[in-house]
Amino acid sequence: MSKHALIVIDIQNDYFPGGKWTLVGAERAADNAARILAATRGKGDLVVHVRHEFESSDAPFFTPGSEGAQIHPKVAPQDNEPVVLKHKVNSFLNTNLKAVLDEHKVEAVTVIGSMSHMCIDGFTRAAADLGYSVTVIHDACASRDLEFNGQTVPAAHVHAAYMASLAFAYAQVVSTADYLKG
Repeated sequence: MSKHALIVIDIQNDYFPGGKWTLVGAERAADNAARILAATRGKGDLVVHVRHEFESSDAPFFTPGSEGAQIHPKVAPQDNEPVVLKHKVNSFLNTNLKAVLDEHKVEAVTVIGSMSHMCIDGFTRAAADLGYSVTVIHDACASRDLEFNGQTVPAAHVHAAYMASLAFAYAQVVSTADYLKG
């Protein structure tokens, strides 16, 4: 059996109601993430938290040192769980994430978090390219409405399109309920 890690990406205060960059379904996704986190801790698997901070104080959200950039209490790290700080979409870029996974001989990763269309997508593709077996828990991830060429794309469509794309070639994409059954 391969060594497994849960990667909790960017479930941070600014994504929740009252934050600077609210996501559609952030509360529901965080509730599912908390269930996955509890199950993973119960199995004794490695949990790695990834926290995004922009490098500039004039960033639209996740400004350095702000309350909005802190990990949401629903998925707060325990003392023995590594927290990787990143400044880019790809959680591996200019971070120690791969070194942490290598140190623990991780071969398979499960990812939860935000935003589906950015950091979840970026992590999943990079992890697959690096040779990890990847599972994405789709209902433990959240997104937001996007605009393209004068047209608003609803968050549910954004999320579905990205999950479909990841499921096509990069990851197994499953629900919280199905993941917890296995």
